[in-house]
This record gives sequence, C-alpha cells and structure tokens, in this order.
Amino acid sequence: MAKKANSDAHHTFAIRLMQHMVVPTFVLDADRKVMIWNHACERLTGVMAADILGTQDHWRAFYDEPRYCLADVLVLEREDDLSSLYTSHTEPSETGNGLRAENWCTMPRAGHRLYLAIDAGPIYDDHGKLIAVVETLRDMTEQKLAQMALQNLAESDGLTGIANRRTFDDRLRLEWLRAQREGLPLSLALIDVDFFKRFNDGYGHQQGDECLRQVASTVAAALFRPGDLAARYGGEEFAVIMPGTLEHGANAVAERICDRIRQLALPHAHSDVAAHVTVSIGIATLTPAVDADFPALVSAADAALYESKHAGRNRVTAARRCRSARHSRRPRSSVPADVPDPVVHRRARNRCGPFPGRP
Repeated sequence: MAKKANSDAHHTFAIRLMQHMVVPTFVLDADRKVMIWNHACERLTGVMAADILGTQDHWRAFYDEPRYCLADVLVLEREDDLSSLYTSHTEPSETGNGLRAENWCTMPRAGHRLYLAIDAGPIYDDHGKLIAVVETLRDMTEQKLAQMALQNLAESDGLTGIANRRTFDDRLRLEWLRAQREGLPLSLALIDVDFFKRFNDGYGHQQGDECLRQVASTVAAALFRPGDLAARYGGEEFAVIMPGTLEHGANAVAERICDRIRQLALPHAHSDVAAHVTVSIGIATLTPAVDADFPALVSAADAALYESKHAGRNRVTAARRCRSARHSRRPRSSVPADVPDPVVHRRARNRCGPFPGRP
C-alpha cells in the first residue's frame, strides 16, 4: 500500500513538474490523445489545456487544417511522411531516441505565424511498449527571420536588389538538371543596357546606379511566373531564367521587357539608337540532352545578344538552335564556332517598341 502511495506521489510530482516547465510541452498517449498540455504551451499557442486534454485536436493549436504533429508521427510510426510535413528534420534513429524537426506554423489561436523547433521523444513501459510521446517546442522565429535576412543579402545584388550572379549560377544549374530529368525546355535571356558606359560618363555614377536599379526592377516586374528568375549578371547586364518555357514564350517575355524599358523614358542623350535608355536582348531555348551541360545555353543566348547589338541594338534576337555540348562561354566578339550557322533568327531581330505591323 505504501509502495503504491509512493508511486502515485512520484507520478503526481512528475506531472506537476512538466506542467510548470518553462519549455512549451505536451504529451500524447498511445491513442494520440492529449495527456498533458503545460502552461508554457498555453502561452505559446493561446489554446488552454481544458479545451484540448483528452482529445486528438492538438493540431488545431498549430495549423489551419488537420495534419500530423511530430508526436503523431512517432505514435503512428509514419516516419516516411516527415519530408512532406516538415521543412527540416532529422532521420529516424534505430535507437528510438525520438525525432527533431523545424517548421513554420500558422498558430490560428495565437494569430501569428511562428517558426518552431520541435523535439518528440517516446516513453516506453518496462516491456518496451510505447505508452506516450513527449513533444517540446521552441520558438525560433526571430532566429529564422534573421537567417532569412542574411540569406537574402547573400543571394541578392547589393545595388539592384534582384538575384546576384551566384544565385543565378546556382539556379541555372538546378533548373538545367531538372529540365534534363523531366525532358522540359529551358529558356534564358541575356539583357544588356545599350551604351551604358556613355550614360555613366555623361550623367555620372549616381545616375548610372539609379538607371540600373530601375532597369532591374522593370525586368523583375515583367516576369509573371513565380518560377522565373531575374538576376544581375554583371555590370549593366541582366539575365532571366525561364523554366519550362518554349522559344515563343521566351520571346514574348523579352519583348515585354524591351517595351517596358522603353516606356520608362529614362533620358539618354548619348545613345546612338534613341533619346532614352534601351536594352538589347538575346534569348535561347534548349531541352537539355542527358550528357549536356548548361554553358551551351549561356553561349547561345550570349551569341544572340551579340547579334542584337551588332544589328543596331534596341531589339530582341532569338537563337535558332544550339548544340547540347560541353563548352565554356565564348567572348562576345565572336559567334561560337561549334554552333551551326546561322545561329540566330534574322526574323526575330526586332527593334523594341511599336513598329508597323505590330498590334
């Protein structure tokens, strides 16, 4: 009798200890019903223990729609679902030490999103049977936002705010591999501000920087699909990656960019083609072969851009075809020797802006 009373006292103490822990914690039994929902968990989620104890509604504290929490994954042995549930997680351990994950949670009752670091650990009886799972929560929102801000700085061009060259290179490589895997077309546009050195020399570097900022924002605003990427390629040159886009689609985007730059009406008294800032654009489209590498696409777009500039600037030129070969970028002064001639659509070398015959 005394032994049972002592055991009950220890059990009561353990529950009270968990209730008053500063770490938000809840416990599910083997049927996924909430056994404990401590005071810190109430403060974090805005959900009171009285509303959730004995139910399987703990998900309501974190999400707008029904889905498993990390403790549920352990109880149900649904570790294969981790990748679809959490942005970051550890792999299940053979020793049964539990799981760790991180995720954005909508927190409907609290009224604001939180980025939570989550740990879930199993509790077994003397016979190795699962009797409960403890889940603890840490609010990592401030750290995550700081990390995202630093990542954005690392990925963005300091002057224009759009993606930088490193981000462009990484994305192009990823999109190339995906296009190879799925057999999809990939289009690239290279954009050059016409006579920008003259603009810089004539108006000064501050105005030159402002010109680049406006061109960059205009290029980015002309992209309507979330998968497309605008980047500063270097100096006065920009690039646009367009996954899953055929040539006619890429040409439409390039023409839209060209026209919108013209509509900015930024004065450029030192240009030979217009009284305002204009751009030349070269586009290329390729469905990557299995053994090809992405420099083939860059070289083709580069050659098309060279043709746009050579033909008088302020226009879009589309590469007719480019061989899926492994070669590096050629200098702009010459068309790649291993690209069949002619490499560009003469019919696609249109001057930017309205002209007779265009709607």
